[in-house]
Formats: sequence, C-alpha cells, structure tokens
Amino acid sequence: MSIEEKLKNLPALPGVYLMLDADENVIYVGKARYLKNRVRQYFHASGNRVEKVSAMMRHVRDFRYIVANNEVEALMLESNLIKKYKPQYNILLKDDKAYPFIKINLNEKYPKIEITRRIKNDGAKYFGPYMLGIGARDMTELIEGAFQLRNCKVNFERAVKNKRPCLNYHIKRCLAPCCFDVEEEYKKIVGEVMNFLSGQDTNVENILTEKMNAAKENEDYETAIYYRDKLKLLDKIVRKQIAILKNDYNLDVFAATGNGMFSVVSLIIVRGGKIVGEENNMSSDASLSKDEALGSFMRQYYEARPINAAEIIVSDDLEEQDDMEKLLTIKRGAAVHISRPKQGIRKQLVDTAMKNADEYMRVNELKADRKRDMTYGAVELLQNVLGLKKLPKRIEAYDISNISGQFKVSSMVVFTDGSSNNAHYRRFKIKTVEGADDFASMNETLSRRLNRLSESSGNKDVSFGTRPDLILIDGGKGQLSSAYEALKESGRHDIEMISLAKKDEEVYTIFSGDPIRLPKTNLALNLLMRVRDEAHRFAITYFRKLKAAKEFESRLTAIDGIGKAKATNLYKHFKTFDNIKNASEAELKACAGIGAKDAEKITEFFKNLKA
Repeated sequence: MSIEEKLKNLPALPGVYLMLDADENVIYVGKARYLKNRVRQYFHASGNRVEKVSAMMRHVRDFRYIVANNEVEALMLESNLIKKYKPQYNILLKDDKAYPFIKINLNEKYPKIEITRRIKNDGAKYFGPYMLGIGARDMTELIEGAFQLRNCKVNFERAVKNKRPCLNYHIKRCLAPCCFDVEEEYKKIVGEVMNFLSGQDTNVENILTEKMNAAKENEDYETAIYYRDKLKLLDKIVRKQIAILKNDYNLDVFAATGNGMFSVVSLIIVRGGKIVGEENNMSSDASLSKDEALGSFMRQYYEARPINAAEIIVSDDLEEQDDMEKLLTIKRGAAVHISRPKQGIRKQLVDTAMKNADEYMRVNELKADRKRDMTYGAVELLQNVLGLKKLPKRIEAYDISNISGQFKVSSMVVFTDGSSNNAHYRRFKIKTVEGADDFASMNETLSRRLNRLSESSGNKDVSFGTRPDLILIDGGKGQLSSAYEALKESGRHDIEMISLAKKDEEVYTIFSGDPIRLPKTNLALNLLMRVRDEAHRFAITYFRKLKAAKEFESRLTAIDGIGKAKATNLYKHFKTFDNIKNASEAELKACAGIGAKDAEKITEFFKNLKA
C-alpha cells in the first residue's frame, strides 16, 4: 500500500505514529490526539515545515501507527517506544546526565541516607535532584551533623544486640540501633530528616546551634568548629531561598526555544522555596511545534525521575496539557498541576529559564555549525573537490597490519555522514596470503567484503549488506591500483575508490595518475585523514590482540595437559597471565574445560616457576 493510500485510511483516533527510513529503521516516534490530522501534516505541509522536520522527511519512506484507547495511554506508549527504538529525530535524554538524588529506603527498619543517580520503583523516597551549588554531599553532611541517623552498612537481620556501640553513638551522631531498640525514636528522626529535605531548615539550624554552643561550654573547640562549619553550609543553602516563595514550595520550571533546526529546553528546579538546579538540553527533535517538543522533553524527563514537584510551570501552552497532568498525577500518586504564568514570581522564573535557553542556543549554534562543517559539510565538500558522482554518505576505509607476515589482519571502518559508525566496523584474519604481502592482503580483504555485499539479499550482517558510496585505501597510486583490481573482479564498478598517501597527504583517484593536493586546513582532507587513521588504529588493535593471545597460548601449552582449546578458555576467562598465576585451584576449576587435575597442574607449574 502506498503512503497516500495509508494516509487516507488513518483513523481520527488518539495514538502513536512511527516514521521509518529506507531500511525500515524507526527514526521518529510521535503522539497524536487525532492520528489522521497529525500524520498528514508531516506529508502535506512541506511549505510550512521547519528545517529539522524537512531534514527528517527527506529520509522517511514509510510510517506505522498504533491506536490508543485514550490520550493518556498514547503519551505512555510514546515514551515506551522512544525508550525502545531511540529514534535519531526524537529528544533523547542521556543516562550519563543523571544528577544525584538523596534516597531514604523506608522499607528498612532503620533507614539511612544514600546518594544515588539511579531511580528505582522500590518504595524508597527520593529527594532532589541536586545540581547547582547545593550538592547532595552537602545535604548529607548537614544531616549527619544534625540528626542521629546511622551511616554504617550493618545488616540488621544478622546484627547482634547488646554489643558495644561505635564512636558515632558516643559523640551523639547515631542512636546505635545495632545495639539498642530505638525504633520509635529513630522513625521520628527519619521524619525530621524528610522535612528538612523538603525545605524546612529552621529546626536544623536550631539543632546545629545548640550543639555548637554545648561544645563551646565544654571547651571542645574542635567539635564546635565542626558545627560552625555546618551552620555556614546551611547558610549557603538558605541564601538560595526565593524571598517571595514559601519555603515549602516545590516547582519545576520548563522553557523552550528553537531555531528551526534545533530545540533547547531549559529547566529550573525549586525545592523548599530554593533554586537547587538549572539544566539545559539541546536536540534536533522533529516535532511540528515548540510546545510539542517541550511536551516530549517533559515526558522523557519524568520517565526516569521521581516527580517531587506538585506544580510545573511552562513557557508555552501544551496541546496535551490535561493529558500530561493526568499522566504525571498517575506517576506521582498525587495531584500535579501544569500552568503557564502571566505575572509574578512564577513568570520571572519562566523568563529566567527562557534567557538560559536563548543563551544556550546561541553558544551551541556555533558548536553545531562547527560540527556540521567537520562531518556532513566535509562530506559535501569531498564530493565537490574530488568530483565524485555520488555524495559519499557512507565511506569505508581499510588497513592491513602484521609483523613479518605473522598475525595478518585487516580492518574495515565505516563513517556515515562524516561521523564514525562503530557498530558497522568489521575486521578480518587474512587466510590466503603467504608472507608480508600487503597488496595481496588488501585484495583478499576487499574481495571477501564485496562478495558479502553481493549476497546482501540473504545477508543478515547489516554492515556487509550496506553498499559503500566511497572506499578509501591507505597508500599511494600503487596501493590504489592493486585494490581497484579487487573492485573490478567483484563487478562493483558503481563504487568509487580513492587512496590517501600518508607522506604528503595526497589524494589519488582511479582516473588520474597525478595526485590531488588539498590544503592541510581543508575540511574534506581532514575527514579523509580521520577515516584513514581510524582504520589504522582499528587494524593494529586487532593485530595486538591476536599476538597477545598467541603468546598467552604458547606459554600455557607448556603446562602438561593444557592444549590450545584449554589455553584459549583460560585466556578468555582470566584475561591476563598474572591472573592465572595468582588464581586458586577453585578459581581455576571455575573456567570452562578446566578440571581438578588441570587446576592442580597449573598451580604446581607456577609454584615451580617461583622456585
């Protein structure tokens, strides 16, 4: 069925749509209140599209859709599908940008405070995130100074009562629940800690002041200094109070801006009436509008984080605002309200977030332009300066590595749109070449690779099944001529091939014996050098791995009863020779194929070596 026919049959129901490229990869997931209207906008509103949508649509070859029972279900389904497919044209929040939270596990009899970056649905309470000036470590220091909570790793199911308490008990920093039955008093303290983490800091100030003064009266000046420093830390936190807001206000503030190609969403986090964090995120999300991009970001943001704010403030009215409130209320287990303020302190917070977004956009536009120049821009320049028939979106480069003809290997690296595509890298062991003959080794490598391309109809390897637009060979005219023979023998005259000679970084083509000399600052030349150097790195890494494995094997096969297969298993299991040498017989027997007698002989062998 054609796309036009599918568009006519779209239902006027809520759901999720998936945009597919020529290889049927999901490149965008979107949510729609009415699938018929929303999906048609992508295919029929070309004149009104922003550049990021047009960029995506140039790759779209088909679409699928899933009907949902209601709008809230569609929102949940969209988040799950984005997490599953990680589409390149959706906002994707990175796991490595997770900020710290403070965790209190209320499922434990005597909970303690922990710092974590991983949020789980485990019944624990999470406070945060902490990201700007106020660190999670600062908060735990204050808690440990003011409240008598444990910070040990005692297992209370096995703890023996009536043992001697540790130093923290004697200096009044722990109730010693490992020694005494203090469950009720401990629960009360946990409640006070949770109040403090929710923004109620007056009680903490009183506790720390009392402890400092008591230490002074006892002439324990070291302890007094300790509590004085904690009061200074508390003062730093309190000074971040927003004067007009009550100290129990928890707000999340979102503002979005865009330039047609990129979107930036800025976030300000207010906890206990204090600004505790600011964050900026940039993406090329292919949403049709700014508010849609903002809503998509918010859904992903809360997908992996607890919702600690009952009030969410946004810079734009969200199309699905009611549905979003329902979704977040379900997730939080309590009411969540979303609003777009028109005046007052909330409007000031939104304006601040918008200024942050605009500035982040300005700075990162320059970085994005530079990155594009070095990647896709360099690909376009390469086509022009070399007169290539086709834009070299996929460049494959090959290199040979060996030592005196031993451990002969070759590498294939792939750059897509000017960036390395590591998932498509492949490597080869040379099988048919005698001695150190790099020309013959390259011929074998290319023949094997191009034969796999010819079998692409039944080829399960996505890299070997994808046709390169340009093949890059390391070397001069001789290396290029030899490699081109393999190309001709395979019948793949439609694939262009060049070489790059390292000495003067000259580019050779199959059409001329004279090299093309480009300025060292030329971005197309810089791209070729990056691709060539990456092929060399990948080849030599594989060569060193095989060489190390062979040396490892030769040392182990000197042990009676250890052949090649067992030596290989030991290498895979222990990774280094020293690990085997220091392993116990029990640890050796845990390796596949190694029995009790083998373990005994290996241990004896290394004992004799030491002797």
